[in-house]
Amino acid sequence: MNTARVEKIISAIDIGSSKVCTMIAGQTETGELIVLGSGQRESKGVKRGYISDIEKCELTVRNAIEQAERLASLNIDQIIVGLSAGGLDSCLRPVEIELGGNRVEEHDIEELLYAGRSNFDVNGKTVLHIQPTLYSLDGAGGVPNPVGLHADLLGVDIHFLMADPSPVRNLESTIRAAHLEPSAIVATPLATGLSCLTDEERDLGVALVEIGASVTNVSVFIGGILVGLNTIAIGGNDITDEIASAFGLRRTQAERLKCFHGSALSSPRDNQDILEIEDSDDISTKNQSSPRITKAQLNAIICQKLDELIAEIGSALKEMGFASSRGGQVVITGGSAELTGIADYAQSALGRMVRIGMPAPLSGLPDAHRGAAFTSLVGLIQYATSEQYKQNMIHRLDDEYGGAGQSLLQRIINAFKDNF
Repeated sequence: MNTARVEKIISAIDIGSSKVCTMIAGQTETGELIVLGSGQRESKGVKRGYISDIEKCELTVRNAIEQAERLASLNIDQIIVGLSAGGLDSCLRPVEIELGGNRVEEHDIEELLYAGRSNFDVNGKTVLHIQPTLYSLDGAGGVPNPVGLHADLLGVDIHFLMADPSPVRNLESTIRAAHLEPSAIVATPLATGLSCLTDEERDLGVALVEIGASVTNVSVFIGGILVGLNTIAIGGNDITDEIASAFGLRRTQAERLKCFHGSALSSPRDNQDILEIEDSDDISTKNQSSPRITKAQLNAIICQKLDELIAEIGSALKEMGFASSRGGQVVITGGSAELTGIADYAQSALGRMVRIGMPAPLSGLPDAHRGAAFTSLVGLIQYATSEQYKQNMIHRLDDEYGGAGQSLLQRIINAFKDNF
């Protein structure tokens, strides 16, 4: 059987508070994505999604990338980097230009988008993504492609996704210290949405909740694009810490209890189920007797912290206007989405349908990476082949090499001249 030829190599890295994972994929001539190699290491030098120690983080990044390179039997020099924290923010800004009844041309679209970008005050933030929504002609919205139509006024709402500049610079510095060039810094909610949401969900309206180790990102998609984003400084590690504190355990013991025995749901048998606690390697606690913990006690601690997190999620959805919409579904993903019963628990608390979001089933994806904890990593690979990525690369050329009125070809020529 003939195997499709790989025409393009794509690599991505997701630097989280608990793990650093990377993936190398190949895109075939038919557009199919095939995973060639992946790597994962325990995260070091990262706190609440922020890089706190570049040297430690850089070493972890190197090890994860080397593991993926060995499996893929190739070396990479560029990589797409996910950003899950760092003051992520988003907003929509309307912009209009006058056409005087003339026919809409491609250069009119470029002029419109350039006007929106140049007149937008980012308040010191770094713009990561610029997405035009549906266009409007003489005030009538809902136009996907206005080229060829006539109008007096051409308008569009432009969505800006931004981040604080310092975390972005620290992320870039860490990747370059590992002798790699970051081809793009991508807000992970954008990539995660590509991986675990359907086109129909993104179009009709859906809330995506990614619960990481230390940070939870709540984003809203409507009309096919991300229109709202909110970050909550609570994650799965906080649940682990609550368990460790309540029962006097080490974090490793508490994490094991949470993953293997924890649940967001309760049953009558929970009071009778006594949980075995793994022996500690810590000499200072070696001779101490392990506490007797029932499953009911464990789940009570978990639900106590979940109540706090779900309340914050509900407030974020209300702030973004999603709480007032009827029938809007919530999709939960991220490592903590693997907690037993969390979808039913959240559905009851939020009063709307909730499902668990899993990564797209790419060809060659290892079984270990098919869980909700790797949705953002797979999404970063998918983002590299999306139209959004191509648009963003054009916008970067636009900003750096001449602005409105230039053809794409001329912008690429200018970029080539300046770099070579």
